[in-house]
Amino acid sequence: MLLYVCQRLVGPKRGAYVMKGKTIRQRITVPATPNEVYQAFTDPKKHSKFTGSKATFDPKVGGEFAAWDGYISGKNLELKDGKRIVQEWQTTEWPKGFPPSRLELTFRKTKEGTEISMVQSGVPAEQAEDIAQGWNEFYWEPLKKFFEK
Repeated sequence: MLLYVCQRLVGPKRGAYVMKGKTIRQRITVPATPNEVYQAFTDPKKHSKFTGSKATFDPKVGGEFAAWDGYISGKNLELKDGKRIVQEWQTTEWPKGFPPSRLELTFRKTKEGTEISMVQSGVPAEQAEDIAQGWNEFYWEPLKKFFEK
């Protein structure tokens, strides 16, 4: 797994304070096709099955989603079947007034299955390390196990 955390400024609007955001970059390979991986993220039944927690997903641009019993929520900005998902993404622990992060997942076929490239930008600086760890613990490892069955 490849992990980068970079810093950027989020905002500011006139009269608002500057909030620091970070970018998380991770890359993993899972033993499945790009379409199967895409479906695991966009089909709420499959998502719930591999995470072990309730998920909802409105499969259209502008549609809303929630995962981990509502802990994670957001809106779909781009959906390309089997290729790419772009979302506004935040948790219930997001700082008040901090804009949602931008999550980009791309799927590329490899000999071993599918390489997932994840870029999440605009993550609150104080939460970036925990969120980066959370991707591994609550998404990548369970997703690999889900497809190894």
